[in-house]
Amino acid sequence: MIEDQDVRILAHLQKDGRATNQQLADEVGMSTSACWRRVRALEEAGIIQGYAALIAREQAGFAMSAILHVSLERHDAKFVDEFVAQVTKRREVLECFATTGDADYHLRVVVQDMAAYNRFLDEFMFRIPGIRYVRSNVVLKEIKWSVALPF
Repeated sequence: MIEDQDVRILAHLQKDGRATNQQLADEVGMSTSACWRRVRALEEAGIIQGYAALIAREQAGFAMSAILHVSLERHDAKFVDEFVAQVTKRREVLECFATTGDADYHLRVVVQDMAAYNRFLDEFMFRIPGIRYVRSNVVLKEIKWSVALPF
């Protein structure tokens, strides 16, 4: 179970993952050694899974983003396993969710431009066996984007 001090640590790390242990300890009101032990415990428990830089997509050259709605012909383990194996290998696929509703999966994809998106569809998505349909929603504007949990 996550304790109150863990929540404070996690909330601060989500805001500033580069904070030193001393800065983090000062922010959450703990000693540096106790803070270090709590962070290590959170990492070992798999609650903190890693650290990364947040990159501005468009400024990094990925001007196009799309949400794909994918439905499979059959839900046999063979087709599901193949689909999952294929999409997890592709760097353009930032997120893939198995969902309820009209589509079996929703993917968030980023590419450089429309030509790259067409290549992604033609050379990859449309060649995965067992796909019934792929519907795309091109992202016109990102209104809110966050990876922070609402502590």
